[in-house]
Amino acid sequence: MNSIEMSGEEYDSEMDCSDSDCGDPGYEDYYNVQPWGGEVDNDVDPDQNRRDPEFAVYDCLRVDEVERLLNENVEVLSNNLRITPSLAKVLLHAHNWALQDIISKYRTNASNLLTSSKIRPVPLVDSTSGTKGLCSVCVTVHRADKFSTLMCGHSFCKDCWCMHFEVQITQGISTGISCMAQDCDVLVPEDFVLSLLTKPNMREKYQQFAFCDYVKSHPQLRFCPGPNCQIVLRSKEQRAKRVMCSSCKTVFCFRCGMDYHAPTDCNTIKKWLTKCADDSETANYISAHTKDCPKCHICIEKNGGCNHMQCYNCKHDFCWMCLHNWKLHGSEYYECSRYKENPNIAHESVHAQAREALKKYLHYYERWENHSKSLKLEEQTLEGIKMRINKKVMTASGTWIDWQHLFEAASLLARCRYTLQYTYPYAYYMEAGPRKELFEYQQAQLEAEIENLSWKIERAETTDRGDLENQMDIAEKRRVTLLKDFLEV
Repeated sequence: MNSIEMSGEEYDSEMDCSDSDCGDPGYEDYYNVQPWGGEVDNDVDPDQNRRDPEFAVYDCLRVDEVERLLNENVEVLSNNLRITPSLAKVLLHAHNWALQDIISKYRTNASNLLTSSKIRPVPLVDSTSGTKGLCSVCVTVHRADKFSTLMCGHSFCKDCWCMHFEVQITQGISTGISCMAQDCDVLVPEDFVLSLLTKPNMREKYQQFAFCDYVKSHPQLRFCPGPNCQIVLRSKEQRAKRVMCSSCKTVFCFRCGMDYHAPTDCNTIKKWLTKCADDSETANYISAHTKDCPKCHICIEKNGGCNHMQCYNCKHDFCWMCLHNWKLHGSEYYECSRYKENPNIAHESVHAQAREALKKYLHYYERWENHSKSLKLEEQTLEGIKMRINKKVMTASGTWIDWQHLFEAASLLARCRYTLQYTYPYAYYMEAGPRKELFEYQQAQLEAEIENLSWKIERAETTDRGDLENQMDIAEKRRVTLLKDFLEV
């Protein structure tokens, strides 16, 4: 495989929705704050790694390292089957780089394997063995040496082959280029294409596109979706696990390449994001940052991440989401997160069912969106904490180490709230039953502890350190328990 230098523009053109801007950007930052963030050191405390439901073993590879890895597979297959490296690449790409499976199938029935991979088992005799021939594409008579014949036996002049390849490459096609003959789907191997392409820029684009196709078809490889990042991550666990690029620090789901979304699985989060995009206009009205105090009715703007609100006018404590009295809000069960289904909705009219469906969606969407906004607002709170701590350090009121627990608390809060945000798509699509009831209970417990933690962080200077660290421990245990019970592996 030739060495490839991936330009940002060409790399981005290869990335589809699953590899780019799906979901809410920017939340990878919370993983970069120690001790909760950073890459996993697989040699340190393996027991702790195993206890972490989000733990994944992976490597971050450069382009040349990936090329070497792929070429090793090509060489092994080529030597075992005694075929050209170019045909070995076609086989590996068609069968998702399952090397041993390909060798086993080839030895059992080589003809079927090659045919299913759109390769002709036996090259046919060149039909242009005479002195001259007619190219059926340009309808021109050429000397025999001006023709090239594919393994399927179809022969055309080199200029027409070259034009065919250039058109396909311009459309972003590389490993999928097939024979020009009508109703022939035999794939054109890499050496055949490169032998006929004359323009250097076309050869370079072909190699770049082919490399991207090879990586995307390999189940253990995933491009980093970070902007202009050329790192490829490799993991033998093809699961929905959190991984972080060592270069640009982008955090994403290894299986689908989107923003990390535990506990929601990849298919569900795709459905949810599509629904949110389709219904964005319907949900616009809930994007306002102001609500009326339920007691004195004065207009209040939410300027922090915590949903435990206190009216600046009458000092009434209430929940930002449901507007109920906060003191009664979480006495036994954090009911705010749970949607109460109408048990008789199946007997209602079509319009009533449609209204109920919209009401249910808005319930989950509002909470999903609210936690997204809270994450952003809590970033502002953290910046305020940094400024206050800096003043204290400058006035000799302690050192940065004395106040480090506040940064750890803010990092953990973001991690917990991020997980909580992604529990709402999960709950929206869950079928009613005991499992959903358990999930909603754990979700409610996590949400209650997160709001308690957020409240304490926003009042950091009056919060006892021991109390804050205890609340951190409780919130993280709630989060880990929920993930262990519901994170699909």
